[in-house]
Amino acid sequence: MFSTLIVTSPFTKPVRVLLLDIEGTTTPIDFVYKVLFPYARKNVKPYLAAHRSSPEVQSDIRGLLEENAEDARREIDLPLVKGPAEQVSVDRVVVYVHWLMDRDRKTTALKSLQGKIWEEGYGNGELRSQIFEDVTRAFKRWREQNKEICIYSSGSVLAQKLLFAHTEAGDLTALIGNYFDTMIGAKTDAESYQRIANSLERRPDEIVFVSDVTAELDAAESAGFETLLCVRPGNPFQGRSPSHAVIHSFDEILSN
Repeated sequence: MFSTLIVTSPFTKPVRVLLLDIEGTTTPIDFVYKVLFPYARKNVKPYLAAHRSSPEVQSDIRGLLEENAEDARREIDLPLVKGPAEQVSVDRVVVYVHWLMDRDRKTTALKSLQGKIWEEGYGNGELRSQIFEDVTRAFKRWREQNKEICIYSSGSVLAQKLLFAHTEAGDLTALIGNYFDTMIGAKTDAESYQRIANSLERRPDEIVFVSDVTAELDAAESAGFETLLCVRPGNPFQGRSPSHAVIHSFDEILSN
């Protein structure tokens, strides 16, 4: 049992909620970019061909069509996709999805579709998620301290739940209280964090947000959250910010 905290204590107020990013925080970036994204890219066409008539996939396609039209209005050079969702060419949708993925877009329709593709991959055993080795014991420790663990990621809530349900360490979803994605707002928008605090019925200063991206931490800090910059192997260098204490492992976090 880890009983001390060096870099993160004391927080301004007692912490009740640990709000965690996924990519580069709980999960290696390489797993996202070298496993999950290539899997979605490879399987988007067969998945759409098999499931395009389902209401959920139709909703994703409509969202992609709206995004495509908005991109066209901004005169972005892109593959155009036109027509009603029920009739639009799957091949054209696939080309646009690949175009969005090449630009690492974080939009809701794309993330929702990716989540459904990953669900199929986890279900058939082709995918198993990776987490850092300190995550499981930290989750258990925080729950023993009666802290709530929540996730906030640009990936859909479905994708988040799948990731933590199929880790190499087992199913961790019983330890997680809530999940938030871009439906709550962009991760670089302070209002998103205000909405999360309202949803959890917590004061912002009762929540600590842990992420590997300083722009996200800046937004959370603006909303009154406590913040920690997570520096993991393979993460892009974020620079040093006097506002955000740095951790390299969840072993360093023991909230008061």
